[in-house]
Amino acid sequence: MAAPKHTTGYEPLNTLKPVAQDIWIIDGPAVQFYGMPFSTRCTIVRLQNGDLWVHSPTFLADTLRAELNALGPVRHLIAPNWLHYVNIADWQAAFPEAVSYAAPGVCERAARQGKALNFDHILEQGAEAPWEKQIDQMIVKGSKRHREAVFFHRRSSTLILTDLIENFETAKLPAWLRPLVWLAGIDDSDGKMPPDMRLTFRRTPLAESVEAMIAWQPQRLILAHGRWYRRDAVDELRRAFRRILRDREWIAAMDRMKDVRSDQDGSTKG
Repeated sequence: MAAPKHTTGYEPLNTLKPVAQDIWIIDGPAVQFYGMPFSTRCTIVRLQNGDLWVHSPTFLADTLRAELNALGPVRHLIAPNWLHYVNIADWQAAFPEAVSYAAPGVCERAARQGKALNFDHILEQGAEAPWEKQIDQMIVKGSKRHREAVFFHRRSSTLILTDLIENFETAKLPAWLRPLVWLAGIDDSDGKMPPDMRLTFRRTPLAESVEAMIAWQPQRLILAHGRWYRRDAVDELRRAFRRILRDREWIAAMDRMKDVRSDQDGSTKG
């Protein structure tokens, strides 16, 4: 298969780029989504037994396939949400011994798009046995539509997200697209969750999931679209989700005030 001919500003594409020990990214070609070119990014983790864990597979160029074979056997393919499954079938064909995992909703979405995909497992809240105690995972709560699996690679202290934060560098985009990205609030000056996705979430369960990610205390934060964060991951999470976290802190403060008043009233009556 010929590689898509789209530049992204993250060249070289379709090649392994080291992040930290036993973790790499692959910047893939741009894909069209609602008529807009989206940069793509895959994350590779080498597990302790040498097996490769592949998150959100991008275009599989022949040269990339050779690099992966030299790195280790591809054993785990991850479709992390209902929008990130397009290249799975090519990777399954190239690596027939790999086991494939899908987030909830992936199979249904693919079927609606006329794609019959087969997955071995549906991802759940806890880490799967092959990467337990190496990569933590959870399904972000709060949306019936967007059920994204997020992952934390312990050894490199790296949090791996897909679409929960989009962080497009406008200088790398066509001029006509820049104001749209800015209006959506997903440009690199303040990257965050796209507004159409945010509207599908209930605030409290989403805030609980963000707090769980913060509790992992990641140092790095890899995203599928746009610039990823090489450091200060916790600060970037707090910034990107500041609205829902602030609401949750306000509710918690009000609850504490009610408890104090209740205790004071009880003491007065006693």
